[in-house]
Amino acid sequence: MNTVSRLKYYIEALCVYDVRDDEILAALLELLKSTGSEAVLERQSRFFRLVSEQKSLRDYISRLVLSNANAFSRAAAAGRESELPEAVISGVKSDLEKLEAIAAVTPADIAEAVGESDLKAVLKTLPAWENGTPAPPLTENWAEQLDALCAYHRKNGYGDFAKYTAFHWRGQRLVPIEATDPIRLTDLKNYELPRSKVVNNTESFLNGHPSNNVLLYGDRGTGKSSTVHAVLNEYAPQGLRMIELAKSDITELPLIRERLSKSPMKFIIFIDDLCFDSHEDSFGSLKAALEGSLSGNNENIIIYATSNRRHLIKESFSDRENDVHRNDVMQEQLSLSDRFGLTITFVNPDKKDYLDIVEKLAADRGLKVDSDRLCAAAERWAITRGGRSPRCAKQFVDFVESAEKSGKNW
Repeated sequence: MNTVSRLKYYIEALCVYDVRDDEILAALLELLKSTGSEAVLERQSRFFRLVSEQKSLRDYISRLVLSNANAFSRAAAAGRESELPEAVISGVKSDLEKLEAIAAVTPADIAEAVGESDLKAVLKTLPAWENGTPAPPLTENWAEQLDALCAYHRKNGYGDFAKYTAFHWRGQRLVPIEATDPIRLTDLKNYELPRSKVVNNTESFLNGHPSNNVLLYGDRGTGKSSTVHAVLNEYAPQGLRMIELAKSDITELPLIRERLSKSPMKFIIFIDDLCFDSHEDSFGSLKAALEGSLSGNNENIIIYATSNRRHLIKESFSDRENDVHRNDVMQEQLSLSDRFGLTITFVNPDKKDYLDIVEKLAADRGLKVDSDRLCAAAERWAITRGGRSPRCAKQFVDFVESAEKSGKNW
């Protein structure tokens, strides 16, 4: 049996790592099947185009292995690979051996399988794709690297959770966020006390200790959302993942919980800028999700929300017209906000703290500018924009850095 026939059967015989629907693997299978016809030219050209958009063929196929969701990767992510039947482990080893061989295929292998001399001559004029090296932790002899794979999945998860750290919930499914906000905790200045409460709660959650759903409440631009983003970036290597949920989709929280209930990963469901009108009833779904739902709470899911309003429900003029109705509204407000076990307040800084944030950000950027001039300009900037805030400070420093690099006045 020649190499092409063997690799074709290898792709068709994959059991645990069923990656045959992958675009590049499917294109390779079509190429391997076409060596007896003129279609081999077009199919090799297409396969080359697809592979050339990747780092290399081995790197690409190894990443398919690392990100595939299957019985082995899910069990390994939960630290339960030892509970798998021996047949599954044998299937994993067999598939890894096949996939390593598939990743080594070369244009010479294709040409060797073509019998027609003219086709073979043209094939040899086509460029060769890069086979390269596999992505860590895979090196050589993939079938013997189960321990390394288990360690990888315990740290990074499986499937899309191994490829992405954040997701939107959209159309009743998780949609990966390709590029997330890169902000780190060290980029956020001051507010050490409220931020440390979020960090400590997150660490407790990741370590399986008692933890609370969190409401980050306070003035706009004080870093509430940025704190949540930075927490994700800090703890994603420890298995933390985030799902951004729009207020309009809060009623689907039970479905999200059901989908994630068996995952070994830890998830923050993030609801940004949370606020309800008094006539809305979707806050009932959030109340049940926070506490009181018959289905209970998942140990691998926690809710973080931000809001500019402490009580989350806007009060209309009609709500104030009689004391009974007003009391009902107040009870609804408290029944929702009190279900967040931890409420953390972020308030706008005074002048001293605002300028301190400006100077720290400028130092991080390496801006060598006169401190008095910087602070005076920062204060003018804040006045023209309606007040001091960390967001205002960052926008000002962005402006100064751009002007300095462009050689313009500020």
